[in-house]
Amino acid sequence: MDDMNEKLRKDILIRLRRIEGQVKGIQGMVEKKVCCKDVLVQIAAIRAATNKVGSMLIENYARNCIGIEEGTLQSEGLEELIKTINTFMK
Repeated sequence: MDDMNEKLRKDILIRLRRIEGQVKGIQGMVEKKVCCKDVLVQIAAIRAATNKVGSMLIENYARNCIGIEEGTLQSEGLEELIKTINTFMK
């Protein structure tokens, strides 16, 4: 994670704290015996949020850790791969 800029690191930490709060909220919902449908909606929200964090980490890894120089044919392919992965993870 040394190759991650500070803005991205802060954004990911904020998202992870929000996810943590959502999980605690679901625990409370289960304890209160809230309707399963409502719990499932919250679980879907958490899945989307974790997918976004994963997507951000994959993009950072692809741009900063693999070692492909910008402006090369490989970097163009890498950009297309990043777009495809982000689309898939939504």
